[in-house]
Amino acid sequence: MQGLKYKADELLAEEAQAGDGAATEELLLRYKNAVLARARRYFLAGGETDDLVQEGMVGLYFAVRDYRKEEGKSFKNFAYLCVTRRIFDAVRSMTRRKNEVLNDSVSLFDPIVTDILDGSASPEESIIDDESRAEFKIRLMKTLSDFEFRVLTMYLEGMNYAKICEATGKSLKSVDNALARAKKKLQQAYCKKG
Repeated sequence: MQGLKYKADELLAEEAQAGDGAATEELLLRYKNAVLARARRYFLAGGETDDLVQEGMVGLYFAVRDYRKEEGKSFKNFAYLCVTRRIFDAVRSMTRRKNEVLNDSVSLFDPIVTDILDGSASPEESIIDDESRAEFKIRLMKTLSDFEFRVLTMYLEGMNYAKICEATGKSLKSVDNALARAKKKLQQAYCKKG
């Protein structure tokens, strides 16, 4: 493995394609920080930077698999292109407008909607309630990590742990820990004594 550190990227890619797992691992390690730097440039709605890093690493793996020295490109440029495309595709697929109506919809059982429908809330009160909720949501987003915010939101919407695990792709333990951290942070932020 010591000798791999001094080999050119192009040669390592060739060896990796021939089935050398150590060469593949060396290239993945060599470009890991570049993938992290690329992932940090983008924002994934409803996701975390780790999700984009993972997508970038998949792009890097594809670069190792698909690189062709005879095409005249350096491995480095080809890898950056594959990583950036993979991350961009992930961001684009998450932000497609086809789900916008569902993402921005409000439940008919929401207290604000039921108040409007039965005539007990004025339009002004509804606007004030909306603004208060938006401010509270912003404070939550500042207090909690992306994952904690997602888990807490799903939990408050009535999703059980199994559905949250399925939606986030995380283990039950991760979801439970995130929810516990969120509750603790909220208690510290909103239940200060004194």
